[in-house]
Amino acid sequence: MPVVVAGRVRDDGGMASIDDVRAIALALPGAEESVSGHTGEAAWRLKSGQFAWLRGPSATDLRQLSECGREWPAGAVLAVRVVDLEEKEALLAAEPDALFTIPHFDGYPGLLVRLDVVDRGRLEEILTDAWLVRAPVGVAKEWLAEHGLG
Repeated sequence: MPVVVAGRVRDDGGMASIDDVRAIALALPGAEESVSGHTGEAAWRLKSGQFAWLRGPSATDLRQLSECGREWPAGAVLAVRVVDLEEKEALLAAEPDALFTIPHFDGYPGLLVRLDVVDRGRLEEILTDAWLVRAPVGVAKEWLAEHGLG
């Protein structure tokens, strides 16, 4: 049954999964999966740095959210890089059900994605955009041209 979330129709009736993240991320040129040294969770990176990583809450995150009258959402959460703080704010305003931030990310060009809310198609867009932030310019231009976006 189709479901409308953040103005998008999710036609699979389900959430994106960590397996979806893995498949999408590893299909991008140069992407590798690693284990985050801070959390032991999966992360996806290029030689130039991480573009996506699984992110659970720390005790500090939970305390700070509680002080703001907010809670960490249920379900898996993916952190991703974005171009800049302006894009971050625009995305957060456009998709408040699927995307969020925490005080730890203040001033940082990254945001958090609720996998239990976002559909696979939107997840692919988010991950690709995060990859483009970190991809070498030539590789990014080639990928965009190959996909009719350049």
